Amino acid sequence: MYRVSPFTYLISAFLSTGVANNEVHCAPLELSTIQPPFGLTCGQYMAPYMQIAGGAVYNPNATANCEFCALADTNAFLASVSSNYSERWRNFGFMWIYIGFNIFAALFLYWLVRVPKQKKEKKA
Repeated sequence: MYRVSPFTYLISAFLSTGVANNEVHCAPLELSTIQPPFGLTCGQYMAPYMQIAGGAVYNPNATANCEFCALADTNAFLASVSSNYSERWRNFGFMWIYIGFNIFAALFLYWLVRVPKQKKEKKA
């Protein structure tokens, strides 16, 4: 039912338009503290992971207590909730298609059920 609901597409359009393409700044409580191996800086240690999973290191030159934020930009969050900035107008259009279909269906069903039809007379 998630894909059938027009609100899925409406919220996706609003969310992607309002949130996309911005940097994320984690609060101190949201940061993960990681200890890199001896001889590596935080940036060197976390670089392979960040290439695959994303994120940001706030102190890349430190050799202890790496401050890592799991999100570097809002597009990573939008991808996790299946909302893409490139689909914002398509999603907004789906809502209007849904509204138009419901109006047409309601009028057709009213005509089908409530409007009197002429009955054909049988000739003797």
